[in-house]
Amino acid sequence: MKGLAMLGFHKVGWIDKPVPSIGPMDALARPLAVSPCTSDVHTVWEGALGDRHGLILGHEAVAEVVEVGPLVRDFKPGDRVIIPAITPHWETVPSQMGFHQHSGGLLNGWQFSNVRDGVFGEYFQVIQADGNLAPLPDGVGPEEAVMLSDMVPTGFHGADNAEVSYGEAVAVIGIGPVGLMAVAGANLRGAARIFAVGSREICQSTARLYGATDLINYKNGNVVDQIMEATHGKPVDKVIIAGGTLEAFEWAIRLVRPAGIVSNVNYLGTGEYIKVNRLDWGLGMSHIKIIGGLMPGGRKNIEYLSNLLKYGKLDVKPLLTHRFKGFGYIEEALMLMKDKPRDLIKPVVTI
Repeated sequence: MKGLAMLGFHKVGWIDKPVPSIGPMDALARPLAVSPCTSDVHTVWEGALGDRHGLILGHEAVAEVVEVGPLVRDFKPGDRVIIPAITPHWETVPSQMGFHQHSGGLLNGWQFSNVRDGVFGEYFQVIQADGNLAPLPDGVGPEEAVMLSDMVPTGFHGADNAEVSYGEAVAVIGIGPVGLMAVAGANLRGAARIFAVGSREICQSTARLYGATDLINYKNGNVVDQIMEATHGKPVDKVIIAGGTLEAFEWAIRLVRPAGIVSNVNYLGTGEYIKVNRLDWGLGMSHIKIIGGLMPGGRKNIEYLSNLLKYGKLDVKPLLTHRFKGFGYIEEALMLMKDKPRDLIKPVVTI
Protein backbone atom coordinates (compact mmCIF):
# COMPACT_ATOMS: atom_id res chain seq x y z
CA MET A 1 0.00 0.00 0.00
CA LYS A 2 0.97 3.66 -0.34
CA GLY A 3 1.11 6.24 2.41
CA LEU A 4 2.24 9.83 2.93
CA ALA A 5 5.09 9.70 5.43
CA MET A 6 7.64 11.82 7.22
CA LEU A 7 10.92 11.15 5.43
CA GLY A 8 12.97 13.25 7.83
CA PHE A 9 12.90 16.76 9.24
CA HIS A 10 11.29 19.20 6.76
CA LYS A 11 10.50 16.42 4.29
CA VAL A 12 7.44 14.33 3.43
CA GLY A 13 6.76 11.95 0.57
CA TRP A 14 4.89 8.88 -0.63
CA ILE A 15 6.25 5.50 0.38
CA ASP A 16 5.24 1.86 -0.06
CA LYS A 17 4.61 -0.33 2.97
CA PRO A 18 2.95 -3.69 3.60
CA VAL A 19 -0.73 -3.59 4.52
CA PRO A 20 -0.79 -3.74 8.34
CA SER A 21 -1.59 -6.99 10.07
CA ILE A 22 -4.06 -6.82 12.95
CA GLY A 23 -4.39 -8.48 16.32
CA PRO A 24 -7.46 -10.28 17.69
CA MET A 25 -8.98 -7.10 19.16
CA ASP A 26 -8.04 -4.79 16.29
CA ALA A 27 -9.52 -3.56 13.02
CA LEU A 28 -8.10 -2.82 9.59
CA ALA A 29 -9.66 0.25 8.00
CA ARG A 30 -9.44 2.25 4.79
CA PRO A 31 -9.98 6.02 4.88
CA LEU A 32 -13.10 7.66 3.49
CA ALA A 33 -12.16 11.19 4.59
CA VAL A 34 -9.02 12.57 6.21
CA SER A 35 -7.79 15.96 7.31
CA PRO A 36 -4.23 17.18 7.88
CA CYS A 37 -3.55 18.90 11.18
CA THR A 38 -1.15 21.54 12.43
CA SER A 39 0.21 18.76 14.65
CA ASP A 40 1.51 17.07 11.49
CA VAL A 41 3.26 20.34 10.65
CA HIS A 42 4.83 20.54 14.12
CA THR A 43 6.01 16.95 13.79
CA VAL A 44 7.63 17.33 10.37
CA TRP A 45 8.77 20.93 10.13
CA GLU A 46 9.50 21.69 13.79
CA GLY A 47 10.73 18.27 14.89
CA ALA A 48 8.58 18.44 18.00
CA LEU A 49 8.48 14.66 18.52
CA GLY A 50 11.91 13.90 17.12
CA ASP A 51 12.54 12.14 13.82
CA ARG A 52 9.66 9.89 12.76
CA HIS A 53 11.50 8.68 9.67
CA GLY A 54 9.28 6.58 7.43
CA LEU A 55 6.23 6.88 9.69
CA ILE A 56 2.96 7.48 7.84
CA LEU A 57 1.37 10.73 8.99
CA GLY A 58 -2.18 11.68 9.88
CA HIS A 59 -4.52 11.09 12.81
CA GLU A 60 -7.89 12.47 11.65
CA ALA A 61 -10.10 10.12 9.66
CA VAL A 62 -13.49 8.65 8.93
CA ALA A 63 -13.09 5.17 7.52
CA GLU A 64 -14.65 1.91 6.37
CA VAL A 65 -13.84 -1.23 8.32
CA VAL A 66 -12.12 -3.77 6.08
CA GLU A 67 -11.30 -6.56 8.54
CA VAL A 68 -11.71 -7.21 12.25
CA GLY A 69 -9.97 -9.54 14.67
CA PRO A 70 -11.85 -12.55 16.11
CA LEU A 71 -12.42 -10.87 19.49
CA VAL A 72 -14.05 -7.71 18.07
CA ARG A 73 -17.75 -7.73 19.03
CA ASP A 74 -19.33 -4.50 17.86
CA PHE A 75 -17.91 -3.83 14.40
CA LYS A 76 -17.75 -5.75 11.14
CA PRO A 77 -16.36 -5.24 7.62
CA GLY A 78 -18.28 -2.55 5.75
CA ASP A 79 -19.10 -0.44 8.83
CA ARG A 80 -18.40 3.27 8.46
CA VAL A 81 -16.66 4.63 11.53
CA ILE A 82 -15.12 7.75 13.04
CA ILE A 83 -11.49 7.30 14.11
CA PRO A 84 -10.46 9.22 17.25
CA ALA A 85 -7.03 10.82 17.08
CA ILE A 86 -6.28 9.21 20.46
CA THR A 87 -6.56 5.41 20.48
CA PRO A 88 -5.15 4.13 23.79
CA HIS A 89 -4.64 0.72 25.31
CA TRP A 90 -7.60 0.67 27.67
CA GLU A 91 -6.37 -2.10 29.98
CA THR A 92 -3.29 -0.21 31.17
CA VAL A 93 -2.84 1.26 34.65
CA PRO A 94 -2.76 4.90 33.41
CA SER A 95 -6.09 4.27 31.64
CA GLN A 96 -7.57 2.87 34.84
CA MET A 97 -6.29 5.95 36.69
CA GLY A 98 -8.25 8.17 34.30
CA PHE A 99 -5.36 9.26 32.06
CA HIS A 100 -5.74 6.99 29.04
CA GLN A 101 -4.00 9.60 26.88
CA HIS A 102 -0.76 8.45 28.51
CA SER A 103 -1.31 4.69 28.41
CA GLY A 104 2.11 3.16 27.82
CA GLY A 105 3.93 6.40 28.67
CA LEU A 106 3.74 10.16 28.15
CA LEU A 107 1.40 10.93 25.19
CA ASN A 108 1.45 7.24 24.21
CA GLY A 109 -2.31 7.11 23.82
CA TRP A 110 -1.65 9.21 20.74
CA GLN A 111 -0.75 6.28 18.53
CA PHE A 112 -1.30 7.47 14.95
CA SER A 113 1.74 9.27 13.46
CA ASN A 114 3.46 9.13 16.83
CA VAL A 115 4.18 5.50 17.69
CA ARG A 116 2.50 3.73 14.77
CA ASP A 117 1.63 4.55 11.16
CA GLY A 118 -1.13 7.11 10.80
CA VAL A 119 -4.25 7.38 8.67
CA PHE A 120 -2.68 8.84 5.50
CA GLY A 121 -2.24 5.33 4.15
CA GLU A 122 -4.49 3.27 1.92
CA TYR A 123 -5.08 1.09 4.98
CA PHE A 124 -4.35 1.50 8.68
CA GLN A 125 -4.66 -0.51 11.89
CA VAL A 126 -6.89 0.55 14.79
CA ILE A 127 -5.97 -1.15 18.06
CA GLN A 128 -8.72 -2.32 20.45
CA ALA A 129 -11.45 -1.60 17.93
CA ASP A 130 -14.43 -1.93 20.28
CA GLY A 131 -13.02 0.84 22.47
CA ASN A 132 -11.49 3.02 19.77
CA LEU A 133 -14.01 3.12 16.92
CA ALA A 134 -17.25 5.09 16.88
CA PRO A 135 -20.09 4.45 14.40
CA LEU A 136 -20.71 7.17 11.83
CA PRO A 137 -24.28 8.34 12.59
CA ASP A 138 -26.92 8.39 9.90
CA GLY A 139 -27.26 11.84 8.39
CA VAL A 140 -23.69 12.92 9.24
CA GLY A 141 -21.32 13.01 6.26
CA PRO A 142 -17.70 11.83 6.40
CA GLU A 143 -16.36 15.35 5.67
CA GLU A 144 -18.07 16.83 8.69
CA ALA A 145 -17.50 13.79 10.90
CA VAL A 146 -13.73 13.90 10.42
CA MET A 147 -13.75 17.10 12.50
CA LEU A 148 -14.81 14.87 15.40
CA SER A 149 -11.51 13.00 15.24
CA ASP A 150 -9.49 15.85 16.74
CA MET A 151 -10.69 19.43 16.22
CA VAL A 152 -13.95 19.23 18.16
CA PRO A 153 -12.71 17.06 21.07
CA THR A 154 -9.49 19.05 21.45
CA GLY A 155 -11.24 22.42 21.48
CA PHE A 156 -13.94 21.14 23.81
CA HIS A 157 -11.28 19.62 26.09
CA GLY A 158 -9.86 23.11 26.47
CA ALA A 159 -13.25 24.35 27.65
CA ASP A 160 -13.78 21.29 29.87
CA ASN A 161 -10.39 21.61 31.58
CA ALA A 162 -11.09 25.31 32.11
CA GLU A 163 -14.32 24.31 33.86
CA VAL A 164 -16.19 27.04 32.02
CA SER A 165 -19.52 27.79 33.64
CA TYR A 166 -22.60 29.94 33.19
CA GLY A 167 -22.04 33.67 32.91
CA GLU A 168 -18.25 33.57 32.94
CA ALA A 169 -15.85 35.64 30.85
CA VAL A 170 -13.42 33.51 28.85
CA ALA A 171 -10.49 34.39 26.61
CA VAL A 172 -9.52 31.97 23.84
CA ILE A 173 -6.01 32.58 22.53
CA GLY A 174 -5.58 31.24 19.02
CA ILE A 175 -8.63 30.77 16.80
CA GLY A 176 -7.56 28.24 14.25
CA PRO A 177 -9.87 25.21 14.01
CA VAL A 178 -9.09 24.03 17.56
CA GLY A 179 -9.54 27.51 18.99
CA LEU A 180 -12.82 27.91 17.14
CA MET A 181 -14.04 24.69 18.72
CA ALA A 182 -12.84 26.00 22.09
CA VAL A 183 -15.03 29.05 21.49
CA ALA A 184 -17.95 26.78 20.57
CA GLY A 185 -17.31 24.59 23.62
CA ALA A 186 -17.12 27.56 25.99
CA ASN A 187 -20.33 28.91 24.48
CA LEU A 188 -22.15 25.59 24.93
CA ARG A 189 -20.93 25.43 28.54
CA GLY A 190 -22.55 28.81 29.24
CA ALA A 191 -19.82 31.46 28.96
CA ALA A 192 -21.37 34.90 28.69
CA ARG A 193 -18.46 36.85 27.23
CA ILE A 194 -15.88 35.22 25.00
CA PHE A 195 -12.78 37.03 23.79
CA ALA A 196 -11.37 35.41 20.64
CA VAL A 197 -7.72 36.27 19.98
CA GLY A 198 -6.54 35.95 16.39
CA SER A 199 -5.72 37.99 13.32
CA ARG A 200 -7.11 36.25 10.24
CA GLU A 201 -10.43 37.68 9.09
CA ILE A 202 -11.97 34.31 8.20
CA CYS A 203 -11.19 32.96 11.67
CA GLN A 204 -12.55 36.08 13.35
CA SER A 205 -15.84 35.93 11.45
CA THR A 206 -16.18 32.22 12.19
CA ALA A 207 -15.43 32.84 15.87
CA ARG A 208 -18.39 35.23 15.92
CA LEU A 209 -20.51 32.45 14.42
CA TYR A 210 -19.51 30.10 17.26
CA GLY A 211 -20.27 32.57 20.03
CA ALA A 212 -17.37 35.01 20.41
CA THR A 213 -18.54 38.37 21.70
CA ASP A 214 -15.25 40.25 21.35
CA LEU A 215 -12.52 39.92 18.71
CA ILE A 216 -8.94 40.75 19.69
CA ASN A 217 -6.30 41.14 16.99
CA TYR A 218 -2.78 40.84 18.40
CA LYS A 219 -1.51 42.90 15.46
CA ASN A 220 -3.41 45.88 16.84
CA GLY A 221 -1.49 46.03 20.11
CA ASN A 222 -0.85 44.22 23.36
CA VAL A 223 -3.43 41.48 23.83
CA VAL A 224 -3.68 41.88 27.60
CA ASP A 225 -4.11 45.64 27.33
CA GLN A 226 -6.85 45.28 24.72
CA ILE A 227 -8.86 42.81 26.82
CA MET A 228 -8.36 44.73 30.07
CA GLU A 229 -9.51 47.91 28.37
CA ALA A 230 -12.67 46.12 27.21
CA THR A 231 -13.37 44.77 30.72
CA HIS A 232 -12.45 48.06 32.46
CA GLY A 233 -9.56 46.30 34.19
CA LYS A 234 -11.44 43.23 35.39
CA PRO A 235 -9.67 39.89 34.79
CA VAL A 236 -11.45 37.11 32.94
CA ASP A 237 -12.52 33.93 34.72
CA LYS A 238 -10.83 31.44 32.40
CA VAL A 239 -8.27 31.42 29.59
CA ILE A 240 -8.01 28.71 26.96
CA ILE A 241 -4.76 28.58 24.98
CA ALA A 242 -5.39 26.93 21.61
CA GLY A 243 -2.61 28.48 19.54
CA GLY A 244 0.11 31.07 19.44
CA THR A 245 3.61 31.11 20.86
CA LEU A 246 4.89 30.42 24.37
CA GLU A 247 4.20 34.09 25.11
CA ALA A 248 0.51 33.15 25.33
CA PHE A 249 1.13 31.76 28.83
CA GLU A 250 2.40 35.13 30.01
CA TRP A 251 -0.70 36.79 28.60
CA ALA A 252 -2.95 34.18 30.19
CA ILE A 253 -1.54 34.58 33.71
CA ARG A 254 -1.96 38.35 33.48
CA LEU A 255 -5.52 38.01 32.16
CA VAL A 256 -7.04 35.46 34.52
CA ARG A 257 -8.46 36.25 37.95
CA PRO A 258 -7.16 34.79 41.20
CA ALA A 259 -8.31 31.15 41.47
CA GLY A 260 -9.05 31.15 37.76
CA ILE A 261 -7.91 28.49 35.32
CA VAL A 262 -5.53 28.59 32.37
CA SER A 263 -6.25 25.61 30.12
CA ASN A 264 -3.80 24.73 27.35
CA VAL A 265 -4.62 22.47 24.39
CA ASN A 266 -1.99 23.96 22.09
CA TYR A 267 0.69 21.60 20.75
CA LEU A 268 3.85 23.41 21.82
CA GLY A 269 6.13 22.53 18.93
CA THR A 270 9.04 24.89 19.59
CA GLY A 271 10.87 26.52 22.47
CA GLU A 272 12.32 25.12 25.66
CA TYR A 273 10.63 26.83 28.61
CA ILE A 274 7.31 28.44 29.48
CA LYS A 275 7.70 31.67 31.44
CA VAL A 276 5.33 32.55 34.26
CA ASN A 277 5.81 35.99 35.79
CA ARG A 278 6.28 35.67 39.54
CA LEU A 279 4.23 38.74 40.42
CA ASP A 280 1.44 38.00 37.94
CA TRP A 281 1.18 34.55 39.51
CA GLY A 282 0.72 36.13 42.93
CA LEU A 283 4.19 35.13 44.13
CA GLY A 284 3.12 31.56 43.42
CA MET A 285 0.10 31.82 45.71
CA SER A 286 -2.68 33.11 43.46
CA HIS A 287 -4.56 29.79 43.32
CA ILE A 288 -4.46 30.12 39.54
CA LYS A 289 -4.52 26.64 38.08
CA ILE A 290 -2.48 25.93 34.93
CA ILE A 291 -3.46 22.73 33.17
CA GLY A 292 -2.47 21.25 29.82
CA GLY A 293 -4.31 18.28 28.37
CA LEU A 294 -4.29 15.98 25.37
CA MET A 295 -7.83 15.42 24.08
CA PRO A 296 -9.71 12.39 25.39
CA GLY A 297 -9.82 9.45 23.04
CA GLY A 298 -11.97 6.40 22.59
CA ARG A 299 -15.45 5.56 21.49
CA LYS A 300 -17.67 7.08 24.16
CA ASN A 301 -16.42 10.64 23.74
CA ILE A 302 -16.77 10.55 19.95
CA GLU A 303 -20.27 9.05 20.14
CA TYR A 304 -21.46 11.80 22.46
CA LEU A 305 -19.87 14.55 20.40
CA SER A 306 -21.32 13.11 17.19
CA ASN A 307 -24.78 13.56 18.72
CA LEU A 308 -24.17 17.32 18.65
CA LEU A 309 -23.84 17.12 14.87
CA LYS A 310 -26.66 14.63 14.44
CA TYR A 311 -29.17 16.75 16.35
CA GLY A 312 -28.06 20.14 15.06
CA LYS A 313 -26.40 21.49 18.20
CA LEU A 314 -23.06 22.02 16.44
CA ASP A 315 -22.29 22.79 12.81
CA VAL A 316 -18.69 22.12 11.77
CA LYS A 317 -19.14 22.92 8.09
CA PRO A 318 -17.77 26.48 8.53
CA LEU A 319 -14.40 24.91 9.43
CA LEU A 320 -14.12 23.16 6.05
CA THR A 321 -12.74 25.85 3.78
CA HIS A 322 -10.78 23.66 1.35
CA ARG A 323 -12.14 20.39 -0.04
CA PHE A 324 -10.30 17.82 -2.15
CA LYS A 325 -11.40 14.55 -3.73
CA GLY A 326 -8.89 11.76 -4.15
CA PHE A 327 -6.22 10.03 -2.07
CA GLY A 328 -3.42 11.73 -3.98
CA TYR A 329 -4.45 15.19 -2.73
CA ILE A 330 -3.46 14.49 0.87
CA GLU A 331 0.00 15.98 0.35
CA GLU A 332 -1.43 19.17 -1.16
CA ALA A 333 -3.83 19.50 1.76
CA LEU A 334 -0.98 19.00 4.23
CA MET A 335 1.05 21.76 2.58
CA LEU A 336 -1.93 24.08 2.97
CA MET A 337 -1.81 23.49 6.73
CA LYS A 338 1.90 24.26 6.67
CA ASP A 339 1.56 27.48 4.64
CA LYS A 340 -1.75 28.65 6.17
CA PRO A 341 -3.14 30.95 3.45
CA ARG A 342 -5.40 33.72 4.71
CA ASP A 343 -8.59 31.94 3.57
CA LEU A 344 -7.79 28.61 5.27
CA ILE A 345 -9.33 27.14 8.36
CA LYS A 346 -9.23 23.42 7.65
CA PRO A 347 -8.79 21.24 4.54
CA VAL A 348 -10.50 17.88 4.10
CA VAL A 349 -9.83 15.13 1.58
CA THR A 350 -12.54 12.63 0.64
CA ILE A 351 -11.48 9.31 -0.82
